[in-house]
Amino acid sequence: QVQLVESGGGLVQAGGSLRLSCAASGRTYSIYASGWFRQAPGKEREFVAAIRWRGVVTYYADSVKGRFTISRDNAKNTVYLQMNSLKPEDTAVYYCASTPRYSDYTRVDEYDDWGQGTQVTVSS
Repeated sequence: QVQLVESGGGLVQAGGSLRLSCAASGRTYSIYASGWFRQAPGKEREFVAAIRWRGVVTYYADSVKGRFTISRDNAKNTVYLQMNSLKPEDTAVYYCASTPRYSDYTRVDEYDDWGQGTQVTVSS
């Protein structure tokens, strides 16, 4: 099992930036890819971005392409989500997740382990 802890959320004005971190512990050697998802009140959890732990392969939701960047530091077992040009519609709880297998990284049910989430609020 992999334990995931997110940090870096907060309140920011529209147009601002935040960087989220996701620190992994436990069976980190089993991680094939990590993803970021978000869930706004009354809405389903949605895919934001994903990254494989080997190679340079990333995936983004259309809504965040060009504004968000996912990266990782394997030595620190940490995945980051740099969020720029934030919009009020980016307001949500952001979750980090990991999967041990090659899969459709946009799907919530493809991930085995999840963090507790961190709140991001963007004011207009």
